[in-house]
Amino acid sequence: MKEMPMKKTGGQLIVDSLKANGVKRVACVPGESYLAVLDALYDTQIETVVCRQEGGAAMMADCWGRLTGEPGICMVTRGPGATNASAGLHIAKQDSVPMILFIGQVQRDAREREAFQEVEYRRAFTEFAKWVGEIDDVARIPEFISRAFAIATSGRPGPVVLTLPEDVLVEEVEVPEARPYMPVEAHPGPNQIKAFGEMLASAKRPMVILGGTRWDEASVKSFEDFATQWKLPVGCSFRRQMLFDHLHPAYAGDVGIGINPALAKEIKKADLIVLLGGRFSEMPSSSYTLMDIPCPKQTLVHVYPDPSELGRVYRPDLAICASPKDFVAGLATLEAPISPVWAARTEEMHARYLNWSTPPMTGPGSVHMGPIMQWIEANTEKDAIFTNGAGNYATWLHRFHRFQGFNTQAAPTSGSMGYGLPAAVAAKALFPEREVICFAGDGCFMMHGQEFITAVRYNLPIIVLLINNGTYGTIRMHQEREYPGRVSATDLVNPDFKAFAVAYGGHGELVEKTEEFEAAFERARASGKPSIIEIKLDAEAITPTRTLTQIRGQI
Repeated sequence: MKEMPMKKTGGQLIVDSLKANGVKRVACVPGESYLAVLDALYDTQIETVVCRQEGGAAMMADCWGRLTGEPGICMVTRGPGATNASAGLHIAKQDSVPMILFIGQVQRDAREREAFQEVEYRRAFTEFAKWVGEIDDVARIPEFISRAFAIATSGRPGPVVLTLPEDVLVEEVEVPEARPYMPVEAHPGPNQIKAFGEMLASAKRPMVILGGTRWDEASVKSFEDFATQWKLPVGCSFRRQMLFDHLHPAYAGDVGIGINPALAKEIKKADLIVLLGGRFSEMPSSSYTLMDIPCPKQTLVHVYPDPSELGRVYRPDLAICASPKDFVAGLATLEAPISPVWAARTEEMHARYLNWSTPPMTGPGSVHMGPIMQWIEANTEKDAIFTNGAGNYATWLHRFHRFQGFNTQAAPTSGSMGYGLPAAVAAKALFPEREVICFAGDGCFMMHGQEFITAVRYNLPIIVLLINNGTYGTIRMHQEREYPGRVSATDLVNPDFKAFAVAYGGHGELVEKTEEFEAAFERARASGKPSIIEIKLDAEAITPTRTLTQIRGQI
């Protein structure tokens, strides 16, 4: 006789569905609105990472989704907890990262009364998520969660929000055992691969720009092999630099903020552009100036996993609805020419990249970031993971670190401040055997600096390079350009970050001269603790090549 299913609470059903879908950890800030879920987690092997602010928790979940391709899971309480988490939700939406945000909700009989901390999330969060659902019936929990996983990972990945009325979580019901979702894949047709091969073979000045998500280590390696055979120049879209080895002879540079002018010129002069995996939005397109809208002058092949994006901004000559890894798999049928006409151009573009990514060794003040970057390049492993948020300081990482492997970068294409530290905590939890280095500005760090204690609590020895110039640097740069000499709202007063690290139970260092960095880094590394290395950078060193005085004087 078939055994009848046991009665379970809504909280237990949610956790059972997470286990069935392979979830290993969740990030959360606890709340009374979802106590039944927290109680169900007590009896499982799912790791519950307790954070100190919901925005940080959502950013950790985003990082897990970013580095695994599976939805990162975040749980927060209603009202202020949910609205705090919206910062991470926005990052996941713009960055095409799979994530599921569970929000505790007021009980069903209190809705529409503006009850304590009540928000109607289907109205409030629709812009931030692919789908916002509220579970009204405890028996439908497995259905909703299976759908959430499918939506978060299919097409263009992104975040899903599920709200959980408090009374639904304590109701009991008998339902069949939860089963995992089935991934949805879109494969290129053989005729499309053939057409792509013909367009490529007839080109004189091709250019490939990699971006987006839904890659994996194998597809990245396969495309590198393809680029080797075809001698194709390859660039990586803004903050997707881990998609191609920067020391590969075909690498032409990053296509993002502060693009190498020589690379921008080559993109404009190309006769064939292949956008593989990315949307080519405002930042990688240099504010939509590298290709005309809607019809680029260059022949355009756009490969993207969501049909709604193909032709939305740029009209492609060949549109292929496929994930990057499925498209790359199809390229194996194409035979490379013996001597491509563009081979010498590819070599020249790589040489220009190497020159562009060699840091300047001097600058204003007593600390020079160029030698520091040079030391980091020589003394970190290829698989080290670098994270950052937003700010001018990130230019030192994006321009001068030569990424050489998949899953070595976690940075928001949405330009969200505060991301680097929570992402570093998440990355170290996911890959404890790898070194994780967070770049942060003083303004950026203080957005989610409290998550340093999360690293301490879980014994995650990340290293934070906190570049302190006493200002919101990017805004100050723009301010000096538009309103020279009129400094308003951009100066900062900061704590003693070395003491901050020690007070939290970590290791702290202060670097006030360039030559102090090496020893400080090695002490942080040897401490075995989460560490902060405060680097006192002169505010004049606002970019690697220009000072505030130079920017102020350009008007």
